[in-house]
Order: sequence, then C-alpha cells, then structure tokens
Amino acid sequence: MLKPSFIPIFLVLWLTAWACHQRPSGQTSAVRDSVPVAVTHPIQPPSPDSLQPKPDTTIYPTPATSDTAHPKPADANHAKDSASAAKTRVWPVKFPPLLPGSIFPEHRVVAFYGNLYSKNMGILGELPPDQMIPKLLQYARMWQEADTTKKVIPALHLIVVTAQGYPGKDGKHRLRMPNWMIDSVLHMADRIHGLVFLDVQVGLSTLQDEVPRLEPYLKLPNVHLAIDPEFSMKTGAVPGTRIGTFDAADVNYCVDYLSRLVQEYQLPPKILVVHRFTQRMLTNYKAIKLRPEVQIVMDMDGWGPKWLKINSYRNFIAREPVEFTGFKLFFKNDTRNGQPIMTPQEVLSLFPPPVYIQYQ
Repeated sequence: MLKPSFIPIFLVLWLTAWACHQRPSGQTSAVRDSVPVAVTHPIQPPSPDSLQPKPDTTIYPTPATSDTAHPKPADANHAKDSASAAKTRVWPVKFPPLLPGSIFPEHRVVAFYGNLYSKNMGILGELPPDQMIPKLLQYARMWQEADTTKKVIPALHLIVVTAQGYPGKDGKHRLRMPNWMIDSVLHMADRIHGLVFLDVQVGLSTLQDEVPRLEPYLKLPNVHLAIDPEFSMKTGAVPGTRIGTFDAADVNYCVDYLSRLVQEYQLPPKILVVHRFTQRMLTNYKAIKLRPEVQIVMDMDGWGPKWLKINSYRNFIAREPVEFTGFKLFFKNDTRNGQPIMTPQEVLSLFPPPVYIQYQ
C-alpha cells in the first residue's frame, strides 16, 4: 500500500548537519557518501535525482498473511498439537558446529527497527535517541525477565536501502541511505554495547549490486545483514504494488559473501535475517546453505491480529525450517483494532521459540 508523504529539503539538511555533529571525534564515514535515503516497510525522502524535494512514497508493512486463507485457531489444544507435530517433523534443525563468538542459540536479540528519515517506518526513527534507547533497554530487560535461559542483546535494525515508488535516475526503484545515517546508528549502538543490522530492500536492483557497498560496515564485528524479499521485484513491478520474492540462490549469495568476510577479517559469525510472511516470498528454501560463519534467521514479518501472526509463523517459518527463527511486533499496526501487542510470554509459547525479536 503506497501513501504519499513529503520530507522538506530543509529537514534533510538539518538532519545531515545533526548527524555529522553526532559522529565520534576522528571518525569518518567508512563508505563514500551518497545523496539521501533509503528504507523498508518504508519511508521516502527526497530523490537524489534532483535538488528539488519530491513526493515521498512510503511503503507500509503488509499484514501477516498466507497465499491461501488460514482459519482462526480453535483453541489452545490446536496450538499445542501444531507445535508437537512441527517438533516431530522438522525441529530442532541440525545447524553447523558453532564458532567462537556465535550469538545463537545462547542469546536472544531484541531489536528496534526503522530509518532516521521517517517517523512512519519504525520506532528507530520515530523517537529521538534519548527516548528511543532507554525504551529499547526497557524491552530488552522485559525479554530477559521472560526467559532467563538466554542472554538478551539489544540491537538497532536500520533500513539502509529502501524500495521506492518512483524509479530514480537508474530506474531501480530503490534509494540508498547516506553514510552519516549508518554512522549515527553505529554510535547509538556503541553506547549500549548493541548490535546493528543493515536492512536491504533491493526494489529492481539486486543483492549483488547493493550488499558489497556495505562491506566497510559489514566487516565490523557487531554489524549484521538483513534482506527483505517483499521488495525484491523480479518481475519488474513497482515496489509496494505486489509482494516480491527471493530464491534460495539469493540467500546463498549473502551467505557466501558474509562467510568470506568472516574468514578474511577473522570476525565472529554474522547473522543474516530474511524477512518472510507468505509462501512465495522465499522459494526453494531446502536449497539454502548452512555455514558456521553465518547464522540465518527466518523472521516472521507480518502484522495483524494475534491468531493471524501465529498462523503465519507456523506456516511459513516453523513448517519450512532453515536454521533460527525471528518474530516481528508492530507497536501500531498490531494494535489497530484496540488489541494489545503480543507479550514476550505469548511469543515464547510459539514453537520453536524465536531467538530474534524485532519491534517496528
């Protein structure tokens, strides 16, 4: 669903000046700066094609859904039976031997998602850092209390390439964020000893064109990668007009790329988050390669009522296992009808219990 919005050019300039001021002394951007923005279940700042501000096309998250209708679960016994069946068939997954510094399965990551150019894309950009960071730590403590068997690590999940409704100069329907934004989020994460995830929405571009540009950041030990099939428009459609897709080959490209970085720079294993909430968002999942250098998280990314989110998790995450699982919660979209957001206890009752939790 596309909604028009505008980001005045003076606001972009002000934000850029503010971010430069936030950089630690002596720290320079690791990558050549590009002109404005990018985002996911997104926002949209002015186009780099012109000095004049252009309409912002915000792509909002899609409800948790299936490719065929799912009935509402009848009762608690239904949930218990489904979990038991899933465990019998496919879980736990046999993952590669753990390398030193592996985050999963001993830890759980709790992340705030968004983009600094937009208050509509998630809490990371909605609140100023002095409010957002304490709230993130509050939620991290909440999850730690809910499950004391895993140590919780806070994280900031930044959309660094955002799918766009307008094509841009190269016709790729994506916008790359400036490096000051990544630097600013890294600085915030350093304050809380947290992780950073760089999220890529390729639009009509490719992972091969977008991911290598992030290498100066991905070679840092606390920076990880996320990819969003929803905005991978292999048919040439405009992002937001239909749900996109990735194949196992796309995921494997990222696995190979991250594995090389881990080996070349002697890094702890990387995390690769793959968003998903429909069947066709990911094809040939059984062909995804597991390597000890990369820990793959399949993240249930849809919003909606609890029963629909739970069904989407079971059908597209638990029933098609890869390695680890994640679950996304929306402060606004999940509570549209006055229902409360799912609690840690409710999410932990899923099977398998997600190890990556994301709030938008």
